[in-house]
Amino acid sequence: MRCGAKLGARAHPTDGMVPYCESCDDYRFPVFSTAVAMVVRNPEKTQVMLIRQYGEPREVLPAGYVDKGETAEHAVRRELMEELGLEARELRYLGSHYYEPSETLMLNYAVTVAETEAHPNFEVDSWRWFTVEDARNAVRPGGLAARLLDDLCQE
Repeated sequence: MRCGAKLGARAHPTDGMVPYCESCDDYRFPVFSTAVAMVVRNPEKTQVMLIRQYGEPREVLPAGYVDKGETAEHAVRRELMEELGLEARELRYLGSHYYEPSETLMLNYAVTVAETEAHPNFEVDSWRWFTVEDARNAVRPGGLAARLLDDLCQE
């Protein structure tokens, strides 16, 4: 990552086989992206917002990448305001999941917003409020959104 040399593998004293750069004489632990995903709830916490983005046909949870130097909580508030024009009134951490297709660590939050009228930017094709049950049926079965909504149903 620093010098561009091809990595080999070397036994690390505590972590097993780890990528190793002979040029830098140093271990190179995996680097991956970090993002936040949000179960956005209305002020009464009776409905959940799902969005469609980038021409995709299925509803998803709002999400976005954490910027360098930014906390996950700040990223939640920033992404919610940037993409939907909504202010987060309350945040609750739900846990993390590793999303292998994009090598991203997802930090997941339940977010209660101050109002229900979104003002989306160009990244959001459409948005809609759902009951938790209807939202659960609208997202991809077995995906992260489905798991988070299942957890929310058990509260």
